[in-house]
Amino acid sequence: MDTAYVYDPIYLEHNQPSHPENARRLQRILVVLEKEGLLNRMKLLEPRPATTEELQRVHTPTHIERVRRVAQSGGGHLDLDTYVSPRSFDAALMAAGGVIKAVEAVLAGEIANGFALVRPPGHHATATQGMGFCLFNNVAVAARAALDAGKIERVFVADFDVHHGNGTQDIFADDATVFYFSTHQYPHYPGTGHWDDTGSGAGKGSVLNVPLPPRVGDEGYARIFDQLVWPLAERFQPDLILVSAGYDAHWSDPLAQMNLSLAGYARMAQELVRMANRLCEGRIVFTLEGGYELDVLAHGVLNSFYAMLGESTVSDPIGPSPHPERSVSELIGRLKEIHHVS
Repeated sequence: MDTAYVYDPIYLEHNQPSHPENARRLQRILVVLEKEGLLNRMKLLEPRPATTEELQRVHTPTHIERVRRVAQSGGGHLDLDTYVSPRSFDAALMAAGGVIKAVEAVLAGEIANGFALVRPPGHHATATQGMGFCLFNNVAVAARAALDAGKIERVFVADFDVHHGNGTQDIFADDATVFYFSTHQYPHYPGTGHWDDTGSGAGKGSVLNVPLPPRVGDEGYARIFDQLVWPLAERFQPDLILVSAGYDAHWSDPLAQMNLSLAGYARMAQELVRMANRLCEGRIVFTLEGGYELDVLAHGVLNSFYAMLGESTVSDPIGPSPHPERSVSELIGRLKEIHHVS
């Protein structure tokens, strides 16, 4: 079976050139994938728009209508950080629908795995509001659609964006069928994701927040995966893994102060693919979130495709961080205790 990617030119029409989250991000990704010969090796999945019913399983009608109205009026802002351009509503429908399309294809056995190269991003969008550059929560909409279709029972969401995916966590905080895992710089936007926030109600224990101080890098992230993510994923036994793939924890990203290299990012992608192969018949879909140093972003996505293709190739034209790395030993110990990991 093929590795696939989701793309449509409408994703470039959600755009404000002066904003960090602009169309150049996706354009650079496509240039690098084409240059390295990856696009010809993968299947293109053409997205469809998410339906109103699919969106309303996650978002309130009031929020959906607000995004539509602002776009229809010529554009504007949902908050200081989050813009809407005239085609943003259509692009956002296609972004959410694009992730659904990839998940449907994976679950139907039509593709081995996939990456949804979509914009606008989604993991900050809550049920009631868009924020943090995000309009609709693409991963949450796709996870809910897959669960409601009745073909799977458990979804593991891995979020390695440098910012905590507050929207995704909020949407599934009390849902035991979704395990949400996030590594993120803390304290940093949006200020959520404390280590003692582990879910609520029926979902208590189904959230792993790993709030990291600045300058944690490749070694720290590797230890987090080995000592926390793997044992908790094996305990949860997912039927599908969804990845909120943000490449802004790289040491050169302008919006954060973390220490990952492209090689460190590649290892995480490889681990998640290996996890999917071991736990859920290889069913994994990556979805584009953040990343604002364009070469890092493009090569980070490229390395994720190599991982999905089962190849060990790592493209890192930028190199390792020049900064010393912070230890995560104390944090890992605390989280092991909270989550009962030996």
